[in-house]
Amino acid sequence: MDCSVVQCQRRKEFFLVQTVDFFYPLVDDPKLMGKIALANVVSDVYAIGATEIDKLNMIISAPTELSAEERDIVLPMIIDGFRESAQMADCRVNIQNIALNPWCIIGGIATSLCKQPEIILPYNAKDGDHLVLTKPLGIQLATNAHIWLNDKNENYYKLAEHFSDEIISNTFKMAIKSMIFLNRDAAKLMHKYEAHAATDITGFGLMGHAGNLAEFQTERLQFVITKLPILKNVLKFGEILSLDMKLRNGKSVETSGGLLIALPAKHSKAFCQEFNLITKGEQYSWTVGYVKHANKREAILAQEPEYIDVEL
Repeated sequence: MDCSVVQCQRRKEFFLVQTVDFFYPLVDDPKLMGKIALANVVSDVYAIGATEIDKLNMIISAPTELSAEERDIVLPMIIDGFRESAQMADCRVNIQNIALNPWCIIGGIATSLCKQPEIILPYNAKDGDHLVLTKPLGIQLATNAHIWLNDKNENYYKLAEHFSDEIISNTFKMAIKSMIFLNRDAAKLMHKYEAHAATDITGFGLMGHAGNLAEFQTERLQFVITKLPILKNVLKFGEILSLDMKLRNGKSVETSGGLLIALPAKHSKAFCQEFNLITKGEQYSWTVGYVKHANKREAILAQEPEYIDVEL
C-alpha cells in the first residue's frame, strides 16, 4: 500500500515504517514546491496512522538545464520550503547530496519507528463503515489553469470568457493551500475514532486509490463513493474545456491529496466536526461514501454522486 511496515527482528515490539516518494515540479515557486514535496512524502506515513517522523532524508537533484547561478538560487529555496514544512511535522531534514540530473526531482525518504498501537494497518475495513475524505479534489486542473493563465494560451482565453484572472489565481491559491497542508491531524484522529483502514489520494485519483484500498481488505468489501468534494470553480473550468469527465468520475490526478479513511459509521460525523475545528478553516473533511459486503473487492462511484463546491 502506501509504505512498508517491517517488524524489527531484535526488538519485536518495534516496527519500522518507511516510505520513499518523489516527483517533478508542478508549480513555479521553488519554496512552495519544497513545501508540497514534504507534505506529499510524509503523507504515506500518516496514512497508516503513524504521526511521528523519526528520520527524513530529502531527495533533490539539480537540473542540468539551469546555469550554476540559477541552481544557486532555486535549490536553496526548494530546501527552505521543505525544511519549513518539516518543522510543522516536528522532524529534521537530512540532505546527503544533490546530484546533477536532466530533470529536477524533489522528494524524500520518511522513516518512523513505531509500536503496534501507533499503526493502523490498511486492511481491516468493515461492512457498514463510512468513508471520510480530508482534502478536496481538483488539484491538477486548478494548477493547470494557473499555468494557462501565465502562458496566455488557447485554454486560458476560453476560461477568460467566464472567469477573471483573479478568480483563476485564487483557485490556484486554494490548491496550493491544500497541497501544503499536512495530513498529520487526520492521522491523529484516526486513532481517536477507531479507523479501520486508510490511504492517501494522489496520482491515481480518488477512485483509483479507493479501489486499491478495497483490494487489500481482509473481507470482501465494496467501497461506494457517493460525494465528490471539488475545489470551487474547478468543475466549471473542466466543463468549459471539456475536461470535466475525470473529475466527475473521481479519476482526476491529485497531488498531495487528503486521506480516505474507513471508520465506524457512528464516528464519521464526530471525526469531521473535530477535524474541521482543529484545522481552523485551513482544511475540511467530508463523509464521501460507505463500505458494504460484496462478492468482489472494488470501489464504485454511485450512479448520481453529489458534487460539493469547496472554498478554502
